[in-house]
Amino acid sequence: MSSEQTPTTAPDAAGPRPRRLTYAAGLAALEGLALLVGGVWMLVLGLTGEPDDRQQAVTGGVTIAVLALLPLLAARGLLGRRGWSRGPAVITQLLALPVAYNLLQSDSVAIPAGIALAVVAVTALVLLLNPETTRALGIRGPGNTGK
Repeated sequence: MSSEQTPTTAPDAAGPRPRRLTYAAGLAALEGLALLVGGVWMLVLGLTGEPDDRQQAVTGGVTIAVLALLPLLAARGLLGRRGWSRGPAVITQLLALPVAYNLLQSDSVAIPAGIALAVVAVTALVLLLNPETTRALGIRGPGNTGK
């Protein structure tokens, strides 16, 4: 065993980061920030307002704020070209689609929010699954382990 260590570098670190990857990271960060703001808002209203169930409002606010960490960490990983970050980012988008559908089914001002969420989720999925993004993250498809 030698004392030299093999440096670990990000895939294609020499080249510039593809715009698609930067845009996908931006959308993931936007969703994470929206979740964080919503969670904190729910928490504050639960503590200072007159909710039907204070414990449920506080628990919901804390849960949503903690869930915001998933897309925020994914965004940071995407900007750093970490291959692991695509999974959490894709999962976030897949979870956003049913939420957007439910918002679109309401008869309220939530419909524009549902449209915006659906557009962001589908756009982010297209960006994340793009072959250029996959190459930039160093993700190899099945059967390409030796290449």
